[in-house]
Amino acid sequence: MKQGFIKVAAATPNIKVADVDYNKQEIMRLIDETVSNGAKIVVFPELCITGYTCGDLFLQDTLLDEAKDALEMLCCYLEEKDILVMVGLPLMVKGSLYNVVALIQNGKVLGIIPKNAIPMYGEHAEGRYFQAGSETVEMIELFGNQVPFGVNQLFPCKQMPELVIAAEVCEDLWSVIPPSSRHALAGAT
Repeated sequence: MKQGFIKVAAATPNIKVADVDYNKQEIMRLIDETVSNGAKIVVFPELCITGYTCGDLFLQDTLLDEAKDALEMLCCYLEEKDILVMVGLPLMVKGSLYNVVALIQNGKVLGIIPKNAIPMYGEHAEGRYFQAGSETVEMIELFGNQVPFGVNQLFPCKQMPELVIAAEVCEDLWSVIPPSSRHALAGAT
């Protein structure tokens, strides 16, 4: 951080649909690249751990288990790195499947934000697989820790109090009242 500024990166890995191990390696490669370039926050695409176009594979436990394992491995990978990473994946929570973004820092998942606006038009059939996330935040267990899960979350930076991060997933931005509007009103910067 210099004079109240930090470097933020958006990274788009070359992915292979449903090849979680390959995708995880690409994500780690880009994390290293962004860290070496001084970024303190890096944002990855929606469902980048599995790929967006998995279709009915989203209904397979094997894919979902591999995605969750990849998230845990990314947490371990980030234990010694000074960066906040936002990465997309499908995640089963209490028997329902969600399209989520996980915020990871210092080896821990800070929060899980589910997509709220699930598209069902054109080539988008997400409602076939995913539930809409709730605005209400609840605690879930993930890797032996309690983690907040829900749309309305803010993440203040301890070293830079004027930096308050929020996240939304793709289609949420185009909803009538996007989560980002509520986040900004609640203090997100």
